Amino acid sequence: MNVLLVGSGGREHALAWRLSGSPSLGQLHAAPGNPGIAELGDCHPVRAEDVEGLVELARALDADLVVVGPEAPLVAGLADELRRAGIPVFGPGADAARIEGSKSYAKEVMAVAGVPTARTLAVARPPCVLKADGLAQGKGVFVCRSQEELDVGLRAARALGQPVVIEELLEGDEISIFALCDGSSALALPAAQDYKRAEDGDRGPNTGGMGSLSPVPGYGPAEVEELVEGIHRPVIEELVRRRTPFVGALFAGVMLTAEGPRVLEFNARFGDPEAQVLLPRLEDDLLEALAAATDGDLPGIKLDVSPEAAVTVVAAAADYPEGSDAGSPIRGLADALEAGGLVFHAGTALREGELVTNGGRILAVTGLGPTLSAARTRAYDALGKISFEGMRYRSDIAALAAGVGA
Repeated sequence: MNVLLVGSGGREHALAWRLSGSPSLGQLHAAPGNPGIAELGDCHPVRAEDVEGLVELARALDADLVVVGPEAPLVAGLADELRRAGIPVFGPGADAARIEGSKSYAKEVMAVAGVPTARTLAVARPPCVLKADGLAQGKGVFVCRSQEELDVGLRAARALGQPVVIEELLEGDEISIFALCDGSSALALPAAQDYKRAEDGDRGPNTGGMGSLSPVPGYGPAEVEELVEGIHRPVIEELVRRRTPFVGALFAGVMLTAEGPRVLEFNARFGDPEAQVLLPRLEDDLLEALAAATDGDLPGIKLDVSPEAAVTVVAAAADYPEGSDAGSPIRGLADALEAGGLVFHAGTALREGELVTNGGRILAVTGLGPTLSAARTRAYDALGKISFEGMRYRSDIAALAAGVGA
């Protein structure tokens, strides 16, 4: 099976890494890809937002399946255009991807489907949460516990140039729940936990994600299946009723409140950096599962999960999320791999044969181990071998869950 993978980040590198081990894979292509993905397949200089160019590329490559990583091309209708061209694609059409593309639409769908979520507020008063209604690369959420935070949040939210959704502030632990969907059914994946804030102790601005872990203590297969049954499947049924069936990875960010789970948001794709802990734990043929979902034939597919735990730590540019870095040499990747880490490229480039920085989140380093503590140790040991100018990362990823000090 010839596969075209769309995207260039850490999530896409993790997908390429897992797909490259599939016995049913023929050729692996990526657009535009990154230096890490280039070690696994052929990269093509077509941007993820270039819908017409991607359709032409998929045709030229005789792709049997297109796997779309990022949200922006999905919301822009890439999957629709591929399907019109007769090209199978793992990813929802634009109408179904509105579940991520519009917070207000997602809340409308959840209300009809009976899925519990945060209350929408008419007036912004602390404590509350401000959310950009559309896509914001994980940086459009502002938690406002004081008037000062509210004033700053309102300015930042309005600067994104989108309508703003105001919600009640929910308290509790947040987890990420994923399911592969074929339009009418859902296959649950292991739970993960993301660390969104830029700084240790969950301080600083929201980011696209500074680290992640899986499994989440207390949320094994039975607990995850219960959440998918109460959250994902009612939404899938409602989208079918609206004649916009969802095919792809449906990702719910869930707050575990004292009153029960509440959905914070839906995403229409794999998470980043959650993919970097989920995919290494899957033991069966992921490509077979994605193809089955694309064909509407997911029932009967089973994905065994490794008992090993996984922890990912993101190495970011000095001023991320406000800025990025480009052109700084990256050292120590071979040593990190020798230390047992998996290194996924998130914002890198090759300049005259040298690996350099090219983004805000530069690398995601994953450690695997029999426990979260062991996986965490391996991730940080591997990360410690890597360096680039201004490199920074959180030192407390998975510390609480692993029962160790940061």
